[in-house]
Amino acid sequence: MNRTSSSVSLLLGLAALAFTGCGKQPASSSTASSAPTVIDSVEQKVSYGIGYNMGGGLSRDDALKVDQAALIAGITDGLAKAKTRVPESELEAAFMAMQQKMAAAQAAAAEKQLALGNDYLAKNKARPGVTVTASGLQYEVLKSGSGPKPAGPTATVKVHYHGTLIDGKVFDSSVERKEPVEFALNEVIPGWTEGLQLMSVGDKWKFTIPPAIGYGPRGKGDIPPNAVLIFEVELLEIK
Repeated sequence: MNRTSSSVSLLLGLAALAFTGCGKQPASSSTASSAPTVIDSVEQKVSYGIGYNMGGGLSRDDALKVDQAALIAGITDGLAKAKTRVPESELEAAFMAMQQKMAAAQAAAAEKQLALGNDYLAKNKARPGVTVTASGLQYEVLKSGSGPKPAGPTATVKVHYHGTLIDGKVFDSSVERKEPVEFALNEVIPGWTEGLQLMSVGDKWKFTIPPAIGYGPRGKGDIPPNAVLIFEVELLEIK
């Protein structure tokens, strides 16, 4: 079928779900009555994996309510190379409307996140022991070390960190993985590049990072757009 560019974009996004995130669980699951009792062959496993990841990805987007029967009908007709049951013009209009709905929902969520973050930042900077830099980075000293500081933004460091959102949700943690990480300071978000240059080896600080020096309005992975990021960071070594 010849779809508009917006329709193609949405379809490509759905197709990509089939090949990523195999270890992620969907919000809820159900077993189709037509599912095979044994999934044994390579073809069966790949087919199941495509369906599982597509379903899991679709379930994570609250703006997209999937009609399971219609989805299965579309897959069945497509595999059979049957004529589409819905006219091309209606499909294109539906894809466009859904894309607009999803974009509006994402924009509203980003605006809400920004307001919540600004409120959190205003309250946090008033706490005793919190220092605010010119960029808006907020930090507090949890433990003081006596080692050297990084020589500049190209220095390579080894750190342990624990990252959460303002609601306490952990989005990344080398502490939980029990494996510190190494990187050049100019390879990470600006809040980290700035903050770690202020630290000495042995220091453990808490960074509260505004979106402007974090991941901004786009977000990343489990980090929503306009999110304030909270990190406990321990500088272990300068390489």
